[in-house]
Amino acid sequence: MSKTALQEALNVTRPTRDAMLQRAPAVQQFWSNNDNLFENAWKEWEAAGGNNGIVLDNALFDRDLRQAIEQSWENPGQEESVKRLWKEVFPNVYKAQFFDTQQLQILRDYLDRVADAGIPLRPPYGIVLNRGGAMLDPRSEGYLAAPVFQDFYRELMNRYMRPVSRLLFPDTFGYDTQTFGFSIQWQAGKDTKLRPHTDASAVTLNINLNLPGEEFSGSGVRFMDPASGKVDSLVFEPGTALIHHGSVPHASDPITEGERYNFVLWLYGEGGKIPTPGGGQTDASPKERWSIPAEQSDGFAPF
Repeated sequence: MSKTALQEALNVTRPTRDAMLQRAPAVQQFWSNNDNLFENAWKEWEAAGGNNGIVLDNALFDRDLRQAIEQSWENPGQEESVKRLWKEVFPNVYKAQFFDTQQLQILRDYLDRVADAGIPLRPPYGIVLNRGGAMLDPRSEGYLAAPVFQDFYRELMNRYMRPVSRLLFPDTFGYDTQTFGFSIQWQAGKDTKLRPHTDASAVTLNINLNLPGEEFSGSGVRFMDPASGKVDSLVFEPGTALIHHGSVPHASDPITEGERYNFVLWLYGEGGKIPTPGGGQTDASPKERWSIPAEQSDGFAPF
């Protein structure tokens, strides 16, 4: 009797974490050789009730943000209602409540079941010190291919992140046809810090997934403004998000207590193209901002 894709995925011999962090050639071969197997395994896992019937829908989003977004898709001329929800907390860095804290437990429960599924997930080992998390976008090998999650991910990127990015950063229009995403889990005593860097994105959205009362200390995101020399560490509250150009230098401060959970999501153009810093704004009408690009995934993954 032949094994199902799920059974095969659960029993496959996996590369070690050290091998993944070192990006050994055998690791790339492992993900490439098993790409279809893992995608089918996630479908079987969900069909067998592995997600326990959990539905990820737009009720997860903050009510004010959700209503403003839906209103703007119906009438792009109302997009200022979205912009007003984002506060500039550092030069060219904006913050807003993104997920409803009363609904966030649903997403976390789903992700916990994913972590317990036993199907190999590629951690974001482009972040050298991060020991948790997963790749979220189909362009990445070993990504979270569960259909319920992918439907939610596409809505988040297409109907929320992209139009918000175009509204706050007009120069990203046209450099936002491609999506990329991963989750991270910072743990005190294991993940110490992330050195100053810029992202290979036109725009980055960093969403905190901690629940109310799920405290952590440290682990602020430290931003640097090259123009003024200003440096500041910004902290996350449950369900809040920071959005900024990928070119803004930033780092993660050491986490000293607890754990921090985040989605980190990128937009960029085909082949990894991003706007030139200070290169001027791209003219786009409200109707154009509230649209979904026709371009398909080019398969390029930054890491």
